[in-house]
Amino acid sequence: MKRYPRALFLALLLPALGFAAGPAEKPDPKRIINESSGFLKEREPEITAEEYALYQKVVTMLATQPEFALKLLEAMMNEKEPPSPAFEFILGNAYYAAGQIDKAETRYRSAVNRYPSFLRAWNNLGVLYYAADRFAEAVPCFAKSVALGDREPMTFGLLAQSLERLGNVVPAEVAYMQALSGDPTNTNWMEGLLRIYIQGKQHGRAESLVKNLIKEHPQEARYWLTYANILLAENRKLEAIALLEASTGTGVAGLDELNLLADLYAEQQLIPEAVAIYQKILVPSPALGERKLLQLAEVLVAGGQSSQAQAVLDALPAELTPEGRIRCLQIKSDSLAALKKWPEARQELQELLKLAPLNGRALLSLGHAYAAEDDLPHAIFALEAASQIPECTYRASLELANIELKNRHYDKSVEYLEKALRIEKTAAVEDYLARIKTLIINNN
Repeated sequence: MKRYPRALFLALLLPALGFAAGPAEKPDPKRIINESSGFLKEREPEITAEEYALYQKVVTMLATQPEFALKLLEAMMNEKEPPSPAFEFILGNAYYAAGQIDKAETRYRSAVNRYPSFLRAWNNLGVLYYAADRFAEAVPCFAKSVALGDREPMTFGLLAQSLERLGNVVPAEVAYMQALSGDPTNTNWMEGLLRIYIQGKQHGRAESLVKNLIKEHPQEARYWLTYANILLAENRKLEAIALLEASTGTGVAGLDELNLLADLYAEQQLIPEAVAIYQKILVPSPALGERKLLQLAEVLVAGGQSSQAQAVLDALPAELTPEGRIRCLQIKSDSLAALKKWPEARQELQELLKLAPLNGRALLSLGHAYAAEDDLPHAIFALEAASQIPECTYRASLELANIELKNRHYDKSVEYLEKALRIEKTAAVEDYLARIKTLIINNN
């Protein structure tokens, strides 16, 4: 009777649905190969009496003293008669146990070439290739084992994983089902089938499978996250929220689950709920929690919800990262500007510029604030400074063109517009420039 090696799972990331797989884990090839050392009567090549006598001496050593066992077995190779395929198989096991993979491959390959129906030699050769990520070579070996009558769930499972890694999802799906028919609670095969269902957008089947995984392993947060993403793929957002709330309430939810729940709350305009979850994120990941709260505040300001944005900013910790502090001051300024509280907005920007004197966005905002108060000299000064920063030159030039037009300095306005057009040509700016040139002609 075969025993199963420790958990098998090949991680295939599916970004569209966020199947949060754990780290890929290989089978334990040594265990599989060591457990194959007994012979199957009437299905495998005969072993000579001398070989069998030696085999009886070394079989127990293969797992504990592989190098010593190997020396005894290799001594048999000095005989004039070539070893039987059965003996080559045992020698391959010994080489594998000793870490001499190339020699093990040679012996297994020789054994199946000389005795093509040698089921366990085919299987061990497949395991060897699988463990080395040589999936294209593993597949025909496992397929041959199955054709010869191997019905072990492990063989079907390894065949399925190899096929999956090669992108052959249809036969992989069939092999996973066969593996599960013999081992219905094996999470490795269930996860493999789940990956295939998700990849094929078979959401109904995927949902049924992930429900079973959650039932069997309720503490595995990634199953909850996968289920939530399946619901989102079907636009069942409220159900996804309820599911993630359940995982949070039971203490299962990790960082990824909390992050998705908070994002869904924010999307549904459940701002207090989103803030509460983002604050939970601040504990395990201060940088992520800070970034998410600031992002939410920015979205709210852009949507004209300044009071709610301020509530979000109030939820931030007292100590922010340098980048977070700068971003927070900019958001406060934008919020105040939306309320046309220009002096207060400028105060936040001036505080920001003390920390980052060459912050182009702050200089642009400062110029806009001064212009809104008709303080054009200060506005021009701030915008000229912003225009020296490459990523802000285009916008600053347009702002300066508007101010110079307001001052009836048409030539300067043309100069700034031409500068902007050298960076990016647009029909609107070209039309604006043409109209100003017409004004110049009419005024001369």
